[in-house]
Amino acid sequence: MKIKPKNIRTYSELSKLPTFEERLEYLRVENTPGEETFGFDRYINQKYYKSKEWESIRNQVIIRDNGCDLGIEGRDINSKIVIHHLNPIDVSDINNNTDFLKNPEYLITVSYGTHNMIHYGRKGSADLNQMINRTEGDQTPWKKTIF
Repeated sequence: MKIKPKNIRTYSELSKLPTFEERLEYLRVENTPGEETFGFDRYINQKYYKSKEWESIRNQVIIRDNGCDLGIEGRDINSKIVIHHLNPIDVSDINNNTDFLKNPEYLITVSYGTHNMIHYGRKGSADLNQMINRTEGDQTPWKKTIF
């Protein structure tokens, strides 16, 4: 059984950080791309993520976070929503139905891109995930009518 890190991350602490960059840095774990988290036991977490229990917990977290990336108002997620475990989980968490697995205090709503930044991003690269303010016609300037 893996011992949890001494620095347990919580939603209560995370929510005190005002900016996206601060929250991202708080959560960053810097995994190696392709690194296995469950190895041959991956079927165990996939089965859990299809359960009614997880669906209920997932919905609670999305509602709490208003469907916003890292729970920050105005950072609406308009694509795939991921519920991120603030602290790494493993097979023993699923087998023992631990608090780290299902307590919303240890979960946060993130976009797929942010989830990848948490696991595989590099320090100082949070700006890659910044939202771009769009204006009408900014991608089709030839369609703008000039008066």
